[in-house]
Amino acid sequence: TVGKRNTGTKVKVWPDPQYFDAALIPLADLIHVLRSKAVLLNGLTVELINEKTGERLRWQYENGLRSYLEEHLHNTELLLPLFEGQRYATADEDNFALGEGAHWVVAWSAEGALVRESFVNLITTSAGGTHEAGLRDGLFTAVKSFAELHSLIPKGVRLLPEDVFARVSFVLSTKVLDPQFQGQIKERLNSRDAVRLVSGFVRNALELMLHANVEHGKKLAEFCIKHAQARLRSAQRIEKRKSSGVAVLPGKLTDCESNDVSRTELFLVEGDSAGGSAKMGRDKAFQAILPLRGKVLNSWEVERDRLFANQEIHDISVAIGVDPHTLDEPAELSGLRYGRICILSDADVDGSHIQVLLLTLFFKHFPALIEAGHIYIARPPLFRIDVPAFGKRPARKLYCLDQAELDATQEKLRSEKIKPEQCSISRFKGLGEMSAEQLWETTMNPDTRRLMPVSYQDLGLTATQELFSMLMARGEASQRRQWLESKGDCAELDV
Repeated sequence: TVGKRNTGTKVKVWPDPQYFDAALIPLADLIHVLRSKAVLLNGLTVELINEKTGERLRWQYENGLRSYLEEHLHNTELLLPLFEGQRYATADEDNFALGEGAHWVVAWSAEGALVRESFVNLITTSAGGTHEAGLRDGLFTAVKSFAELHSLIPKGVRLLPEDVFARVSFVLSTKVLDPQFQGQIKERLNSRDAVRLVSGFVRNALELMLHANVEHGKKLAEFCIKHAQARLRSAQRIEKRKSSGVAVLPGKLTDCESNDVSRTELFLVEGDSAGGSAKMGRDKAFQAILPLRGKVLNSWEVERDRLFANQEIHDISVAIGVDPHTLDEPAELSGLRYGRICILSDADVDGSHIQVLLLTLFFKHFPALIEAGHIYIARPPLFRIDVPAFGKRPARKLYCLDQAELDATQEKLRSEKIKPEQCSISRFKGLGEMSAEQLWETTMNPDTRRLMPVSYQDLGLTATQELFSMLMARGEASQRRQWLESKGDCAELDV
């Protein structure tokens, strides 16, 4: 019952052992959730009482995000005062829905542990996501712009996002109208628009702050430049590209500027036309492009001494800086030129065929690259949905990997009262049909792309070898036929 002077609702919940492995509530997770609510809702008092131990925990943050970050950094010497700001889209905004925006508090420190927490619509995003990528981009762009305006960057030094973000602590709360999360527990935000949303708001606010206090701006810029110089010195010490004794790089390779293997990426791109879009859309600082002409040789039964008779395989080996090897011999990876080698092919059956041929090459002749986690498959979308403006939402473009994701997206649009006939659906016949901007946004941008790491650990080495042999060996035609007959109902037809 509720009396005249007491209000509220009491809810009692407990885990049912019938559905859970254990009927125990993970206390650390519960504490984090409750404290985050107190952080996000200024002035709200949240109390946790452990009836078993008698322990009582109470949280209240009068200044919300700021109070929380100050509490965690109270023993840390900050480079400059906390950078706090918030902005939300108004009715005049063309690119974002009314009310979308962010509230952030950021601190730079030379030493000590970092605090990094983010939220979307009061939901904790422990694995970060596109809103954190937007914060990172906004901070970097503002600092870089200020440093260039005041001619602070020395010749030969290139400022990178990691130089600005390496010693950043932050608490970020974002509001997004229709957030897209990864995973059932919503630990990571995947909404592409969140990058532009947060980046634009943060950049403008930080630029205003730096120009209003030039001394603080110069101090921050010099701090980030020192980090860039230290990074360059470190890269020079571990430089793996020697000026002598290295084969001439393939002429069709469009290399990147960085030598840092922890950052560099090589995209093996199907076709010259797609290679052209990838070259224009890439970030030349750390992304290299090697276009492949036609189908790669099935190398499952090709001996090592005959491998380089195929020009495409020769170019791949020279570009990555690793010689062919087997699982039974130690591999020399000291010459590896790229930390990520990404297979980028069309999102159709032909593209899948090229993926299988390249995976055969790497598993058979470069297995150490797979074992060390250097091989990835890029996943470009097969469909694009152009959704018109509706209610508070501006017009938008949605990308879908396959038919199943297209069906799920259309169902979601129906739940938003958007009729299918109001939307325009286009199908990419190949990578060459995508513009450089589309290829960057959907497939190459580290903040918004989907990369699938290649590993055989789940299946096991022996089972993987047997599978490749059945699929690729000349003498296994009858076994392949049996496999196709038994698994044919699982195939996705691309008609």
